[in-house]
Amino acid sequence: MQFLRHNWRNESDITDIRQDVYERVYEAACQEIPQSAKAFVFSTARNLLIDRVRRERIVPIEAGTELETLDVVSEDPSSDRTVIARDELRRLNAALERLPKRCREAFVMREVQELSRREIAVRMGISEKTVNRHLDDATRTLANILYGEHPDVKTKP
Repeated sequence: MQFLRHNWRNESDITDIRQDVYERVYEAACQEIPQSAKAFVFSTARNLLIDRVRRERIVPIEAGTELETLDVVSEDPSSDRTVIARDELRRLNAALERLPKRCREAFVMREVQELSRREIAVRMGISEKTVNRHLDDATRTLANILYGEHPDVKTKP
């Protein structure tokens, strides 16, 4: 309960959340008893809170039609910002294409897929030290390409 009170802003929801945690833990325990019950309960509570935050961010369609009548300035990016963002993405994609294959592969796994260096090393079948070198080379080369300096690393054949 202390964890829930500390991590949830609406006090009136906490007893409902506690019941939801009990329900999820019970259902999971029916399948298999967790190794560490305390850690399992806390991670279940954390995941439940994350789910609730995500659900709160979803705006019903009816609310969208009501907003139009309120004369509220939209937070959506303007068309010129959209065009600029697309141009930047094209430039980044072109720069990524200029990287050596292994550097590009490691960089995408790290920055896009958000894998750890260890996970990248396992997937690529190389050492973590080599992964670090590929990531350093990729970052340096991308910075050089995007900011107008000449890359130190050979470009893709």
